[in-house]
Amino acid sequence: MPKTNLDQLGINALRVLTMDAIQKANSGHPGMPMGMADVAYVLWTRHLKHNPRDPRWPDRDRFVLSAGHGSMLLYSLLYLTGYPILLEDLKQFRQWDSRTPGHPEYEIDLGIETTTGPLGQGFANGVGMAMAAKHLAARFNRPQFPLFDHYIYAIVSDGDLMEGVSHEAGSLAGHLGLDNLIYFYDDNHISIEGDTQVAFTEDVPARFRAYGWHVQEIDGHDFDAIDAAIRTAKQTPGQPHLIACRTHIAFGSPHKHDSEKAHGSPLGEEEIRLTKEALGWPSLEPFFVPPEVVAHYRLAIPAGEQAEAAWQELMTQYRQAYPEEAAELHRRLDGQLPAGWEKAVPHFRLDSPPLATRVASQQVLNSLAQAIPELVGGSADLAPSNKTYLAGLGDFQQDSPEGRNFHFGVRELGMGGILNGMALYGGLRVFGGTFMVFSDYMRPAARLAALMKLPVIYVWTHDSIYVGEDGPTHEPVEQVMSLRAIPNLTVIRPADANETAAAWQYALEQRHGPVALALTRQKLPVLPEAADKAWEGVARGAYVLSDSPLNRLDLLLIATGSEVVEALAAQKLLAERNVGARVISMPSWENFERQPVFYKLSVFPEHITRRLAIEAGATLGWYRYVGRKGAVVGIDHFGASAPYQKLREEFGFTPENIVEQALKLLTE
Repeated sequence: MPKTNLDQLGINALRVLTMDAIQKANSGHPGMPMGMADVAYVLWTRHLKHNPRDPRWPDRDRFVLSAGHGSMLLYSLLYLTGYPILLEDLKQFRQWDSRTPGHPEYEIDLGIETTTGPLGQGFANGVGMAMAAKHLAARFNRPQFPLFDHYIYAIVSDGDLMEGVSHEAGSLAGHLGLDNLIYFYDDNHISIEGDTQVAFTEDVPARFRAYGWHVQEIDGHDFDAIDAAIRTAKQTPGQPHLIACRTHIAFGSPHKHDSEKAHGSPLGEEEIRLTKEALGWPSLEPFFVPPEVVAHYRLAIPAGEQAEAAWQELMTQYRQAYPEEAAELHRRLDGQLPAGWEKAVPHFRLDSPPLATRVASQQVLNSLAQAIPELVGGSADLAPSNKTYLAGLGDFQQDSPEGRNFHFGVRELGMGGILNGMALYGGLRVFGGTFMVFSDYMRPAARLAALMKLPVIYVWTHDSIYVGEDGPTHEPVEQVMSLRAIPNLTVIRPADANETAAAWQYALEQRHGPVALALTRQKLPVLPEAADKAWEGVARGAYVLSDSPLNRLDLLLIATGSEVVEALAAQKLLAERNVGARVISMPSWENFERQPVFYKLSVFPEHITRRLAIEAGATLGWYRYVGRKGAVVGIDHFGASAPYQKLREEFGFTPENIVEQALKLLTE
């Protein structure tokens, strides 16, 4: 169907709304939305399968604006097609408590599929969504019942493709042949500092062809070419798709066309007037859109309702033909875990041999995987070390998408963004593992998971200097403490196998934020003191593991992870010196801070001011718990290459040194 005058008005409406909203806010990025208006219009009016009246419809296409700085393009599309974004919301762009913040923030009921803006993260999110769709289709689709049959679309910018995360996620997507992935590359040749030639001269289409993507190169302002490219992508199986669209930033602006000045600044009232005239826009009134244009966009509502009704009818028939699968799918999409799954959480016997918490985690994870079929995940090429492999449950590959083990390769940065996309998609509980020191590579995605309140589980092992012989490059010092600084990320550093089991149970019970498990490389004993207390203790964040063996309380010993056993040994030595010490296991600061005051005071009595924290990591932050009269046994320098037992002695994490530091506190 050739382009009509109404089509052209619909395209220009996106440009006009963008210019006006950004001018009113006196802040924003008009260039990209104006340049990609043609592509967005063709996609949203001719191809995107969605229902503005039900943004949660499982079989909808997903649209990711990875170039989140162009948020007004997304907000304009949502308003025009009938989502709960109103014209008044566009007028409140970038203002306090508005639905239209500077960069899109995940709100599925508004049609916003993910939080974007940190460039490249949306690219990786889309790859994760495509992987989740493939996995769920393999699990639930049946002949004549294509319940999951849709595409993941994204608009990506030069900046997205410069960021390393796009390289990692793009490489994996090509390996997996994710043919449900269609990305539009906004090739406008402009970055903030000017022409992209100043720093970005690679052959992007060749790069993606090398990854194994199907690539098309088109004029991003050619209506028919855009439409044809999307159709070709849909008809080409076995590869993800990149449509490289040569566009012009601030298209239509007489003086800002192809200028970096249009990237991140309002055009100005006079330039907007000239642009509207150049586009042949029928009114200079701000935010004016002809009624026939709105009506045309709003055809998405009946079309979406019809498409969803057909899917619901298919689902009704599926429920009759496959009642068990239908019930499981409904449960998964509702975010509910199987009834009685907690029974699969192991309780470790006191006569169990010492084992690293990463090994305990492996046993817990594999037991839970049998009870929770939606539990899937993998590692950044470290599954044998992270102990994250799900035995007997298959590998997710192009020819085996039903597999539950995801191999991310040495791509921590990409893995983080992909895990977010999988979690956003729904129907899965996802985990990903690497060494704790490499959590730094995952930090951008972990921060966004926390911002979006996604229930991603991070399995970060080798959690301290006790990595040992690998040396300071692989020995985390500041990582655990720095992760505690991320709002809404729950960090749990368990002391033994039972605390590890409790940590997994807690993590799976959470639906409104990510959980990080910090696990040891070295073996630890199963603590008798934690056998019955661990489950409530981990959920509360800190608990009295062992109270003073004397008739008085002189000192609090506060420890996490592998240092708890040292604190218990020190408690006994102090008792021999007639010092009454309480050992507090504190696996999670975040959980402890959520407790009522009376509970906090029951663990940390106010009148006991001599407090010693013990953790094989940075001391920064511990003084909020030990106070002015307390101290910390920690490490504020890098580690060294040596057996971990030697590091323990040299860096003072022995019961003897803990006793020495405790006695100093008591005599000051």
